[in-house]
Amino acid sequence: MRFAVAERDAVLAEAVGEVLAGRCGPELIRAGWPGGRVAQVDALWRTLAQVGMPAALVPEAADGLGLDETALAPLMETLGRAGPPVPAAETVAVGAPLLAAAGAPQLAAVLAGSSLVTVAWHAGAPVPFAARAALIVVRVGDGLRLYERGEVDTEPLASVDGSRGLARVSAPAGGGLLLAEGPEARAAVWRRGVLATAALLVGLGARMLDLAVAHVRERRQFGVPVGSFQAVKHALADVEVALRLARPAVLAAGWAQAAGDAEAPVRTSMAKVLASDAARLAARTALQCHGAIGYTTEHPLHLYAKRAWALAADWGGPAHHRERVARWLGLTAPAGHGNATDLSEGTPW
Repeated sequence: MRFAVAERDAVLAEAVGEVLAGRCGPELIRAGWPGGRVAQVDALWRTLAQVGMPAALVPEAADGLGLDETALAPLMETLGRAGPPVPAAETVAVGAPLLAAAGAPQLAAVLAGSSLVTVAWHAGAPVPFAARAALIVVRVGDGLRLYERGEVDTEPLASVDGSRGLARVSAPAGGGLLLAEGPEARAAVWRRGVLATAALLVGLGARMLDLAVAHVRERRQFGVPVGSFQAVKHALADVEVALRLARPAVLAAGWAQAAGDAEAPVRTSMAKVLASDAARLAARTALQCHGAIGYTTEHPLHLYAKRAWALAADWGGPAHHRERVARWLGLTAPAGHGNATDLSEGTPW
């Protein structure tokens, strides 16, 4: 089977890319860190909303674009490559479609870019962008409920990626608007979040590879560019191969989700594993190729590397999804391994 991006999906990704090309660079990403000018990030988000990004998976009847999960791969990869500090996966893949399905009155503000949405899936766990999101989708029991910021308590937390605005969220047992209920509905929502995060990681990996290639072309040692050394070429080629393996896996997962294919769960987990591994390899290789300058906060590389490390662990880390694939294949855990990983909580198949 050959996977390619549909024209309608490519058009949206290209429109978003044009906005980001002119407005999203390292300085914009730094604006999302503590002490930064977050108003710049909010202005970019509103501009992205004008081209329809938050409305991608919202039905046309609810003023959305009416696209499906296949649109997430090119769209999120474009966002990942640029790196804006926004809750893209949480809003586009999870929050907006849920609000549309439930007929939530807050949907209009989300589609206009005036309200950010994030997701608190596990009780007590750090929630990205909860420090400033106006709306928070919280898993309560067997359902997903929408709370406005004033209805929950938030405790800001430190993060390796300061632009993610982590916070611990405590929601009341009652209240909130019920958005979805039951294991099947919850699983579909979870898979969309995983898919979007995997695509973001592919974009981040590509961005870090670009930075590394540009650096080794300019940096000279022994009178020649560092990039002319065979060891450097091989290291960068390994990253390119990893990204080329991850990208079609993400496309396949998007197709499987949109088509309701029985293998959507395992394809989604495979995509997350390959994308996480590729992005982390890109970060490590880029740091090695840059040398000491790559470890400084003055250089932009850390902005993308830290995001990749955070997202690789988000929505289930590689080990979690590898075990899901193994169980799908009927493989058993080694003797004495026990049940160290709970694969059912929040991620039922």
